[in-house]
Amino acid sequence: MLNILKNHFGYEEFRPLQKEIIETILNKKDTLVLMPTGGGKSICYQIPALINEGIAIIVSPLISLMKDQVEALKANGIAAAALNSSNNESENAEVRRQAISGKLKLLYISPEKLLAEIEYLLSDIQISLFAIDEAHCISQWGHDFRPEYIQMGILHQKFPNIPIVALTATADKITRQDIINQLHLHHPQIFISSFDRPNLSLDVKRGYQQKEKHKTILDFIENHHNQCGIIYCMSRNKTESTAQMLEKNGIKCGVYHAGLTISERNKTQSDFINDKIQVVCATIAFGMGIDKSNVRWVIHYNLPKSIESFYQEIGRAGRDGSEADTLLFYSLADLILLTKFASESAQQSTNTEKLQRMQQYAEADICRRRILLSYFGETTETDCGNCDVCKNPPHRFDGTIIVQKALSGIARTNQQIGVRTLIDILRGSFNADLVDQGYDQLKTFGAGKDIPARDWQDYLLQMLQLGYFEIAYNEKNHLKITESGANILYGRNKAILVTIDRTEPIKKKRQSKKQVQEKELSLAIQNNENNDLFEALRGLRKNLADQEALPAYIVLTDKVLHLLSMSQPTTIEDFGNISGIGEYKKNKYGKDFVNLIKQYKK
Repeated sequence: MLNILKNHFGYEEFRPLQKEIIETILNKKDTLVLMPTGGGKSICYQIPALINEGIAIIVSPLISLMKDQVEALKANGIAAAALNSSNNESENAEVRRQAISGKLKLLYISPEKLLAEIEYLLSDIQISLFAIDEAHCISQWGHDFRPEYIQMGILHQKFPNIPIVALTATADKITRQDIINQLHLHHPQIFISSFDRPNLSLDVKRGYQQKEKHKTILDFIENHHNQCGIIYCMSRNKTESTAQMLEKNGIKCGVYHAGLTISERNKTQSDFINDKIQVVCATIAFGMGIDKSNVRWVIHYNLPKSIESFYQEIGRAGRDGSEADTLLFYSLADLILLTKFASESAQQSTNTEKLQRMQQYAEADICRRRILLSYFGETTETDCGNCDVCKNPPHRFDGTIIVQKALSGIARTNQQIGVRTLIDILRGSFNADLVDQGYDQLKTFGAGKDIPARDWQDYLLQMLQLGYFEIAYNEKNHLKITESGANILYGRNKAILVTIDRTEPIKKKRQSKKQVQEKELSLAIQNNENNDLFEALRGLRKNLADQEALPAYIVLTDKVLHLLSMSQPTTIEDFGNISGIGEYKKNKYGKDFVNLIKQYKK
């Protein structure tokens, strides 16, 4: 196990739980693995695949995921291939021939192809194990339900003696049990790694309108100069309009959503992986399983529908363990639309509950990381110091008058208005619809003109969270005053609100013990690394990657380049001792990089 880890992947020791998981799979036991994005799930089945006789079958939900994994394995000298609809028939025929002749160790396959090949190819080859990647897709309770995955339960009927390992980065208790049931796993060993990603900062902006979002996004990207990131949007139209805004401001970006052709989506993904564009504006379809290690930030333009979705998507940043930033925009309009979707879905109660937990995260005034960890059944004794709440603890004030103004506006319109109209009334906006309804004659009209519209958005979110009004989703999203709200409106109780603070928190140093090694590396980079050498190494890496038509990070990661520029090895053996460089890459790339370092030293 350790020899393979070093020779193929270039690491001296396993990460937490990897060794135990590998041993369980080698003992032919069914296994369920929950490990955060970037935690090293793939090695857990790749090493058993290399040790065992036969071929490991890896079921992956996305073609992009397979392509990325196969390229990375081949770059480490491992025989792997993918069988999916993006190949033409002759390519798939060649993959089948390689599998039957025993030339492959890992075969990646889509769930649809797997079902089609069960009676044919899979019956003609020696299979060492089945790995079901992104296994949350299998569950009817999971956040990315996929009908074909339900039929994966047939694997144990057809191949009762072959172990199955199911892997995912996110699954609550209900989803975990559903994965076990759907796959018919036999007394599986369950491994749950820590969900903590201390290298990710967590920030939430509430009540921003489009213009304010755009300014914030542009400032954010400016502060991440030349660093690539992803902007997740709820709709296809929003991905398009956001990308247009970025292009107008000189930022290279692409669009990714289900309305594009496969070739258009593939081009965006390829350009992003190969650093030809800095930003991808995408719906949730983008990013699953892509092992791009240098994504330094993720922005959510809209509220995600569940904490699982949110955690998966922010997990695409900082996969190399270095610092990365995340930003979530949250508005009442998002909440109203997502609640409508949840109420109309097949799993109404479950999806509504998941959305409410996401809402609670976005509205929280306690450490956000503790909320995330708690959701996945993990607790921590201390606050993280790396979320906006920790950096800028909220102050409270007596907001009774503000709440009374808003509730009075609802009451005086007979509770027949939505959020936007209420804000227009409070702000005294003379728009045509409002005047037609006679709302400009209300006593409340203009009563809150001293408060900016986006602050009203924030206060109304707080009021909704505090239970002072409800939204009647079945009555055109009209606002209805609750009993608790009536007590405030008529002066029977006081309302305490959180002060809105628009100042940007000062970034603090990470304090997590888990990041000591990462901090030491960062410090070493700052103190010892020569930036000219690093840039020269990066240029060489790009040339080598272009020659092989590979993403640069598959040749060597940024972290490896940093280590090379610090240690400056001048022999191929010393080059091979760098963490992350295996025997195959040492022999393939060592001469080029060592020669460059020697020239630099001269």
